[in-house]
Amino acid sequence: MLNTARSPLFDHYLGISRLLAGQLDFNSIIQAVAVEIGHIIPHDHLDVCIKMLDGKYHIAYESGLETAWSKQPPALLTGSPIRSLLSGEVGHLLSGNACDDPRFHFDGAFSSPIIALSLRSRLHVPLRVQGDIIGALSCSSHQPDFYTMQDVENARSIADLLAPYFFALRAAEQAKRSAVVETEARAREEGLRLGALKLTEALEAERQRIGMDLHDQTLADLTRLARRMERLTHLPDVPGDALEPLFRSLQHCMHDLRQIIEEAKPSVLHLFGVAQAIENHLERSVRDSGLPIDWQVVDDGDGKLDALEQTVTIALFRIVQEAVNNAIRHAQPSRVEVQLHCGYSEVVITVTDDGTGIGDPHERIGHGIDNMRTRARLIGARFEIGNSADGPGTGVKVTLPLRRAGRRKDQ
Repeated sequence: MLNTARSPLFDHYLGISRLLAGQLDFNSIIQAVAVEIGHIIPHDHLDVCIKMLDGKYHIAYESGLETAWSKQPPALLTGSPIRSLLSGEVGHLLSGNACDDPRFHFDGAFSSPIIALSLRSRLHVPLRVQGDIIGALSCSSHQPDFYTMQDVENARSIADLLAPYFFALRAAEQAKRSAVVETEARAREEGLRLGALKLTEALEAERQRIGMDLHDQTLADLTRLARRMERLTHLPDVPGDALEPLFRSLQHCMHDLRQIIEEAKPSVLHLFGVAQAIENHLERSVRDSGLPIDWQVVDDGDGKLDALEQTVTIALFRIVQEAVNNAIRHAQPSRVEVQLHCGYSEVVITVTDDGTGIGDPHERIGHGIDNMRTRARLIGARFEIGNSADGPGTGVKVTLPLRRAGRRKDQ
């Protein structure tokens, strides 16, 4: 007749497995299984040391006596009294009196709790998952020479039960920490972006104020001065040859000033919308260049661009403005095209030319590309620039998710 009686140790191992179910953190597991482990390996102090994923730090969780090991933040592995075990140099550690065992006491070792709590007998076995050491299980007793190799073998069996749970928990906690860090980083970035956007709004408002002041005061003064100079050229006592160059220079200055005012205060944008402002700027830029450049603005936005917040539309216009200026001034193109596309979830604006190309945009000297990229980031858009895929020339692309783009408050 077969003997069906089970070993008492088997019941305790089964109890450990049962208690592990549903535990969601390291401390809960240690507190839940400490009593069952005590039936297999009596102890005055029990702790589990878990290596961090970087392999440089570790953290301890305790049951029974509380020590400084579990009260400190993750510590360097090099300072652990059981570093030889955690590094895989030894298969286990067994000591009859750890208070004076040199294996636990070395320069930089955080071994003071061993002496403070008289943890004389100590045994340590690794926690392994797929051959990798993820930590260690440690049992300590006040009595010297308390543990034997049989206790070490029993501890290995317990470690085999605990290791998969600890491995999963470590991965989950690392993912949680990474998510928290990423969320905090995104929050900081969003805060900086919103702060920079408000600063940009203030700068844009100041820019427009300066434009109006230049128009109402400086340009008016120059206009009056030009008229007086023109009248002087008709007087018999004033040599016209001397005043004519000054008069032409003054007219050039007034022309340049009008352009500065228009760029500082894009009135067409405010009055007629993004597409019309871009078309107006492109037409004027080509005309002023004196070059035979074909140009086109393709707008299938169906008015959605003008439903965005004014700060967003101004940023988009400035990006296109800079891209057009760069193409005409530097690329020697025969054609420049701007496409405005508004889909269900995003706005896409592209500026393409058939000029000389851009080379490596990261090696270009100047702030134009950086300014476009910064303006795009401030409104949460993606900025791309590179050589045209269809032939010679440059392509600038701005993609703005509509979920990030604010709507006008009056919409």
